[in-house]
Amino acid sequence: MTGVAEALRAYLPGLALLAGGALAATLVAGAVPGVQPLVVAVAIGVGVGNAVGIPEIAEPGVGVDKLFLETGIVLLGAAVAVEEYLAAGPTVLGLVVAFVAGGLLFAEVVARGLFRIGSPTSSLLAAGASVCGVSAVVAIGRVLDARGAAITFAAATVLLFDAVTLVAFPLAGEWLGLTGRQFGVWAGVSMFSTGPVAAAGFAHSPEAGQWATVTKLARNSLLGGVAVAYSLAYTARSAAEPGVRRLWAEFPKFLLGFLIVATVANSGLLSPAALASIGRVSDALFALAFVGLGLSIRVDDMRAVGAAPVGAVLVHLLVVSAVALAAVRWFL
Repeated sequence: MTGVAEALRAYLPGLALLAGGALAATLVAGAVPGVQPLVVAVAIGVGVGNAVGIPEIAEPGVGVDKLFLETGIVLLGAAVAVEEYLAAGPTVLGLVVAFVAGGLLFAEVVARGLFRIGSPTSSLLAAGASVCGVSAVVAIGRVLDARGAAITFAAATVLLFDAVTLVAFPLAGEWLGLTGRQFGVWAGVSMFSTGPVAAAGFAHSPEAGQWATVTKLARNSLLGGVAVAYSLAYTARSAAEPGVRRLWAEFPKFLLGFLIVATVANSGLLSPAALASIGRVSDALFALAFVGLGLSIRVDDMRAVGAAPVGAVLVHLLVVSAVALAAVRWFL
């Protein structure tokens, strides 16, 4: 027990830092009408992380932010109206598959043809921009046996655009007059990493946050298939490592939890009070996670990103987001 207590104690400083940032974000949002607490949480994290950095003693606890994000997404399933999503499901799923497949091909062509970026960096950028951000960069890097420098380079580029789109997309959504569903799906198929997508969605409206998260989860679920496709394209290792095993290894497991919670919540087994409590817990976990997301954004690291990968990903983002905007306006 003593060993367990000591291990848990190592996480306390970081958890206290996340909790303090989340509490401050809630207070600021409550005092300023129209401001979303999750946006403030990211801003506080960015400010603290770049002004003073993360104290070494707090690093273990701050590193739990991804777990908070995934758990918050799982519990978000309680707020999902399954009938509404099933009605729009085939359209949204079709958009997701089309933009992931088309985005991968387009990003590869742009990176290799226009910006002369070689393999595997071009594929890491394509996966990060088209599937699920840094998670896809790391997963595809493992599949392709990419060097650490290539993975770091691609991940830094993705993080740069995560920070930019986190601010730009909510502003654009307001200016374009998109509905919550339109904005959520647009952000879900256009932006890169799960955390910024959810944050941008909720910055627009609660409805947009739910649609953005669901759409992004659909994109994330394709990571396993994309990993298998790259494995087949680059190597012959798929014969030694079956496709089903690779699919399961790269599949985001928390998606199953989200689906289970959504099913239970829509079955009528939970009271309105229970659903409201789950929603409050989900909101609190998102606040903690988004403080951690802000702490991970480093301005100095973004300055070090080269012009070629930034140019390639910028062209991809502009074209994909423009086509996606036209698609959501037409179909939704």
